[in-house]
Amino acid sequence: MTLSRRALLAASLVPTLAQWPLAARAQAYPDRPIRLAVGYAPGTAPDVLARLFAIRLSELLKQQVVVDNKPGAGGQIAALTVAKAVPDGYMLLLGEVGSISIAPAAFGKLGYAPSRELTGISEVARVDFLLAVPANSPHRTVADFVKAARAQTGRLNFGTFGAGTSGHFGAELFGEAAGFQVEPVHYRSTGDAVTAILSGDVSAAFVSTALGNAQIKGGKMRALATTAPRRSPLLPEVPTMAESGYPKIDISSWFALMAPQGTPPAILDLLGVESVKAVQPEDARAKLVEAGFSIVGAGRADTDRMLREEAARWATVVKASGFRGD
Repeated sequence: MTLSRRALLAASLVPTLAQWPLAARAQAYPDRPIRLAVGYAPGTAPDVLARLFAIRLSELLKQQVVVDNKPGAGGQIAALTVAKAVPDGYMLLLGEVGSISIAPAAFGKLGYAPSRELTGISEVARVDFLLAVPANSPHRTVADFVKAARAQTGRLNFGTFGAGTSGHFGAELFGEAAGFQVEPVHYRSTGDAVTAILSGDVSAAFVSTALGNAQIKGGKMRALATTAPRRSPLLPEVPTMAESGYPKIDISSWFALMAPQGTPPAILDLLGVESVKAVQPEDARAKLVEAGFSIVGAGRADTDRMLREEAARWATVVKASGFRGD
């Protein structure tokens, strides 16, 4: 049967007409509040960053950006939610290294594939970690800590903020580099790991500078070193892991704005430009630095490159550790 020219023309228009509603909505974007999912509880470092960032992005987009806390599973619940969301720009993710770069290598049944279902928009900031011990710990330097860890017969209890997170693998990397065995004790969040240190339930943990700063200044726990490449302006007396003899313990955590794959390019471009602007003003930068973050403000191309590099780096780390989450 031969199709008429009119039928052929109508058939050729079907994909275009099907895509039209999303394209039309992209032109009016944003015309309603945007949800920004973050995989950690209120009061944690990722939540603090999300709220500071959302305020600035709301001002620039002239539309409210609402932080949507979805804690649990080391950020994987939030990542899964956004990966499966409608790709219209109204459900975004503040993605982080654990759920995006580490989890695909560490968990066989993840439920989402970051490289296929999520796209990077802008690397917003990074946060470094502190090797923290209880305030009454006899150890005052990394060398003291390592000497004692090597001397004990059993494994050293090391708190983490979740299996498969950068804090978990940071502990494993540290133990391997320093020559002692680690017994990771996994908690739901960094806050819970901090509580475990305060109570002396664990010997140490890597906690974010953003969350540990106040506790350390208050004398409630002690920082032996920072994983940052240079000393933190918040805690200038705390040496780096490199200064302490362990330059390869690099577990800083990045945070990037992400969207579901299939989000219209015009929306991604707009969000990318405004996200970079959001962290440029001096007042915004000062608040983030005060909260313990290093500002990045990278564009889409640089963010995409970072995501590919981090996926490869952490896949190597996870494979070497032998860890499987399921």
